Amino acid sequence: MKESFKILREQVSSLPLIFRLAIYDMKSQYQIHYLGILWQWLNPLIQVFAYWFVFGMGLKQGANVEGGYPFIIWMLAGIIPWFFISPTLLEGASSIYKRINLVAKMNFPVSALPTVAIVSNLFTYFIMIIIYIIVLLLNGYYPTLYWLQYFYYLFCMVAFMFSLSLFNSTISIIVRDYQQMLQAITRLLFFLTPIFWTMDHLEGPIGTLVKLNPFYYIIDGFRNTFLYDTWFFNDVKYGLYFWLLTLLLLTIGSMMHMKFRDRFVDFL
Repeated sequence: MKESFKILREQVSSLPLIFRLAIYDMKSQYQIHYLGILWQWLNPLIQVFAYWFVFGMGLKQGANVEGGYPFIIWMLAGIIPWFFISPTLLEGASSIYKRINLVAKMNFPVSALPTVAIVSNLFTYFIMIIIYIIVLLLNGYYPTLYWLQYFYYLFCMVAFMFSLSLFNSTISIIVRDYQQMLQAITRLLFFLTPIFWTMDHLEGPIGTLVKLNPFYYIIDGFRNTFLYDTWFFNDVKYGLYFWLLTLLLLTIGSMMHMKFRDRFVDFL
């Protein structure tokens, strides 16, 4: 566990530089485009419209989902977290590989590079959450006490993505094919996670298997917060499973990172 505590201390001590690098990444990604940084929100909005049209108006023919909620309201609660999870998963995995030569010449901990990817994507995520809250208010869904647990699920999402990114970024340096495999897994997870479909008819082993997906815990948690008025402590066992998995990834990822980071350049 000492490796994990050292990694976490490095994140805290490097926060100012992490934020500067994240802002630089966000600006440089779109600086040659006419609309610039607006594309960070236009791309997700275009995707939302496409998914709503195909799944909401096409397959569901405009019908409401469980609880009587309009499909677009229900879908947004799940897809907005995914718009953060998906790019962070891929960018976090490649974060060390892309910048190792740069940070090798700086007094900057390599372990903070996955955090840069997380912070960079959080900027877009927060804008989309604000838009979602406005959509809820315009449709007559007003804040309740349950909305306070949003911050718990936000912490869950960031903590898990950090642990996973630390693990993935180390593996990606050692095994170069891992990044390609991760892209395929991310696309698969998009459809295996209940973002567009409900768990109503999934029971027994299949339902349990779906719930073993930690992203389900996060996405279902956001829906419970904004739509279903369900507290996070109502399912203690699943919460414990999620946090044990997060801590396991953090521990293994930290040990691997500390073991190999002095030799990262040799793997390039």
